[in-house]
Amino acid sequence: MKVRSLKKDKYNVITLGCSKNLVDSEVLMGQLRGNDFDVAHESEKDDANIIIVNTCGFIDNAKQESIDTILQYADAKEAGQIDKLYVTGCLSQRYKDSLEIEIPQVDAYFGTLELPQLLKTLDADYKHELIGERLLTTPKHYAYFKIAEGCNRPCSFCAIPLMRGKHVDRSIEDLVTEAKKLVATGTKELVLIAQDLTYYGLEKYGERKLADLVRNLSDVPGVEWIRMQYAYPSQFPMEVLDVMAERENVCKYLDMPLQHISDNMLKTMRRGISKRRTIELVDQIRQRVPEIALRTTLIAGHPGETQQDFEELYKFVEETKFERLGIFTYSHEDNTHAYTLEDNVPAEVKQQRADDIMELQQGISMDLNEAKVGQTYKVLFDRKESGYFVGRTQFDSPEVDNEVLVPATDTYVRIGDFANVKITDNTDFDLYGEVVK
Repeated sequence: MKVRSLKKDKYNVITLGCSKNLVDSEVLMGQLRGNDFDVAHESEKDDANIIIVNTCGFIDNAKQESIDTILQYADAKEAGQIDKLYVTGCLSQRYKDSLEIEIPQVDAYFGTLELPQLLKTLDADYKHELIGERLLTTPKHYAYFKIAEGCNRPCSFCAIPLMRGKHVDRSIEDLVTEAKKLVATGTKELVLIAQDLTYYGLEKYGERKLADLVRNLSDVPGVEWIRMQYAYPSQFPMEVLDVMAERENVCKYLDMPLQHISDNMLKTMRRGISKRRTIELVDQIRQRVPEIALRTTLIAGHPGETQQDFEELYKFVEETKFERLGIFTYSHEDNTHAYTLEDNVPAEVKQQRADDIMELQQGISMDLNEAKVGQTYKVLFDRKESGYFVGRTQFDSPEVDNEVLVPATDTYVRIGDFANVKITDNTDFDLYGEVVK
C-alpha cells in the first residue's frame, strides 16, 4: 500500500479579467500568507496541488477564457496532477448554479463577496488585522488601489451590478491606512480603481468625497503618483480637478469611459448624460487642467446603433483628439437591460466600426506623440524588455497606455525609480528617449 507523504499544500492563484479582480486575488493571497499558507500567483513552477481560479464574467470573450481555464485545471485534477480546484470571482458569482452542474470537478464555487467563506473552506482564518494588506502581483512600485465595490449605475449593456452588487464605499481612514502600508513596502504609485470612482462617498458619507479622498492620499508621505481610472461622466465631481491641478503627486490623467456620443445611443445605453453635456464636460476638464491626458473607452455596435450614430461617434473622436482611447464591440449579455433589445448590428459591422475608430485614434496618437519629441518628462520605469528599459509618464497608466523606451545600456536607469527622460523619437503608441543626466 502506498502511503502519501505529508507534504505541505501549495496554492496557486490564477487571475482573469480586470485590475479589480487582481486586487481581489492580492487580498486573498495576503490572507493565505497571513495563515502561513504557501501561496503564489500564476506560478510557472507547476508544483501547486491546490488551484484557485479568480474568474471574469464581463463579456463573451472573458467568459470563454474563464471557462477554458477552469476546464484546463478540471482535466488536471482528473489526471491526478492537482488535488483541489476552487473557483471564485465574477463568472462564479453570475453562473454558479450552472457551473456546478456543467463542471462538477470543481470542489467549490464562490461569489465575488465570499472571501470569508472561501478562507473557511481552506481551513484559514479571516484575519481582520490583515485588512488593507495584500500580496502584490504588480511590480512593488505601483499598486492598483480599489476604493469601492459594486455599482449603482443602470447602464443597459453592463452586467457588473449582477456580479458585484450595489456600490459600497471603503472609508477614507481605511484607505489611508492601506496606502501607508503599501508605501512601507515600496509602492510609489497608487492607481485608484472602482466600478465607478465618481460615485465615491455617496454610500458611506451621503455626498461625493472623491476629492477629499485624493487629497488625503496625496498627503501620505512616499506617495509620488496618484492616478484615477474608471470615472463615470454623469455628475462628475469637478472639485477633483482642483486637487489634480494643485497637487504635484496627483497625475494629470483621467480615465473616463464615455461609451458613445450620439443622443440616441446615450439614451438607449441609459448613461444619464447628453451629447451636449458630454462635450461641455470634456471642454471644462481640459480648461481646468490644461495638461491633462484624457483616456476614454467606447462601444461599437450596441443594439440600435445606426450608421448615423456611428458617424457622430467617429466625428467626435476626430474632433476631440483623446490622448488615450480604447473601443469594445458590443457583447449581448443575458439579464442586462440591453438583452431585451434585438442585437441587430451584425458582428462584422461591429468589428469594422471598432477598427475604423482605432485606425483614426492611431493617427491622432501619432500626431500627439510627435509633438512630444524634444521635450523632457518624468518617467517611472516598470521593467526591462528586449534591450530597453520600459517606463511611463504621469500621462500613462500601466498595461493599457503608451510607454517610454530607453536603451538598456543606460546605467542611470533602475526599475521602480523615476528619471527625467528627453524624448528623441516616437511611434504611434510609444516614445523613445534618453535619460537626462
